[in-house]
Order: sequence, then C-alpha cells, then structure tokens
Amino acid sequence: MDLLVIGLAGGSMLVLAVGAGWVLGWAKDALHVEVDPRVEAVLGELPGANCGGCGYVGCASYAEAVVLNGELPDKCPVGGSSCAAAVAAIMGVELKPSWPRRPVVHCRASLNERLQRAEYRGEPSCAAANLVAGVQGCVYGCLGLGDCVRACEFDAIHIRDGLAVVNYEACTGCGACARVCPRNIITMVPFKRDRMLVIACSNKDFGKEVKDVCTVGCIGCRACGKRSPVFQFTDGHLPVIDYDAYDPDHMEGVDQAVEKCPMHGLIYVGKPTPSDLAATAGEEAPAVVVADFQTTVDKTEWQG
Repeated sequence: MDLLVIGLAGGSMLVLAVGAGWVLGWAKDALHVEVDPRVEAVLGELPGANCGGCGYVGCASYAEAVVLNGELPDKCPVGGSSCAAAVAAIMGVELKPSWPRRPVVHCRASLNERLQRAEYRGEPSCAAANLVAGVQGCVYGCLGLGDCVRACEFDAIHIRDGLAVVNYEACTGCGACARVCPRNIITMVPFKRDRMLVIACSNKDFGKEVKDVCTVGCIGCRACGKRSPVFQFTDGHLPVIDYDAYDPDHMEGVDQAVEKCPMHGLIYVGKPTPSDLAATAGEEAPAVVVADFQTTVDKTEWQG
C-alpha cells in the first residue's frame, strides 16, 4: 500500500514537472519579444551611471528611447561628446552641434551677506526649511542646507559659508542638484566655453527690498540690458541671459556690462583658464551664480 501511494505521488510529480516544462517552453516561444540589437549596442556605449540626467530613469530606458522612439543621441551628460558620437554612429544619424549643460547656482550671497537671518532648528534640509517663514530675509536665495550636495553622486557641489558652490572639474552635468533644489535656483546652462557668464542673483524684488535682505543682490538698474541684448528682462527687473544669443567670441557689449554692474553681479563660472589662474593666484575663487531663473517661492505655503 505504501509503495502504491509513493508511486502515485512520484508519478503525479513527474506529470506536473513535464506539464510545467511544456508550458514554459510554449510561453518562451509564444511570448518572446524581439529586441533590436541596437538597444544593446547603445547601452554598451553609455556610462551606466543611471543618473537620470538624460531625462530617463536609467541608461537602459534611454537606450530604448534612442532606438525605438528616435530620441537624440547626445542627451547623456555623463558620457559627453565621445559617447554621443558613438551612439550617433550606431544609429546612423548625424550628430548636430550641441553644448554640454552644467549647473549654475543663482545666488552668491555668503552668510554674512544675508540680512534678516534667523536661527533654523528644524530638519537640516533645504526642502524642509523652504516651508518655514523667516529663515532668511531673501526668499529666493540659497538655503545652504545641502540637499544638492547629498543628491550629487560625483562630489561636484559643496556648501561653503552657507552657499552651494559647483566644482566644475568634477561635475558631469547630470542635473541631480537642479532637480532637488526646492527653490529652483540651480539651472542647467549650455556651456559654450569652459567659462560662462552668469547672473549672480535670483531675487525678483525691487532695489530697496533687495538691499534690505542682501548686500550683494541685483538692484534692477537694467544697465546690463542697455549694453547688450544678451541680457533679457522677461520677469520684472531681474535680468536673465539669453544663451541662444550668447556668443563667446563676441563679448564687447557684454564685457562692458560686466565691468559697469554696480553690484558686481555678473560673474564668470566654470573651469578657470590659465590666465584666470594667474590673475587670481592666492585668491579664493568667487562663488557660483545665475541663469534662466524659476522659483517655487510663490507656490509655497509658508508656516510659522
């Protein structure tokens, strides 16, 4: 009797195993999806950082978008131009001229240059502090609590004297810092040269209100706009730089604007040239600054 039961059990298991194997074999053929070999080829050229700087959740998603949806081959900020050229070659498309994008912090005020500051004792993050009224007088400026630092996987941004400063030697342009800034004062700028001009303020208030909260903020004199059309005034008195019109080889009016800015708020950031290094030997490099600014401050529900 025991042998019969054991035999029946063993037979049943054998039948189930054979049946499951047949089903799996059928599913493999019936549900098989052909993968374009170019997806694997493109993926092989990508750096595998999965940083999201291309706008996709990872390198695999971007590779699929390039092959299946016609996405541009030069959207990987970490891989740079060599990666873009390799992807374009795989896809058989011409690589159009483009520039790497790097982050710019739209504030240059150190702690002692910010007025009306109050001690903040809450969660040590910019996202939390942005919800509390009275942390500092300027509701547009850098909060300096390091959300951008923690988001960067390349150790390319640090807090110095309460201000986020980009190390362009280490920066890959992944955009992680810009995505986590609750005030949207970090933007990705097309670097047409290793050194780019930026605007060192994001305060959209008028001159007196700016002076009440910051000693280095833009006072809205509009002198820069009178000297070059590169400086646009699309949202009140605060200028932004039209990087489509920005030509590093023709900076005559732009350089005059830099020289005449009463607040010295037009600053070059990026990798220093040999002449820059010689001119500033022994000096601390200036803090990083501004570009096409947007803010969440108007959407914030202030508490406290």
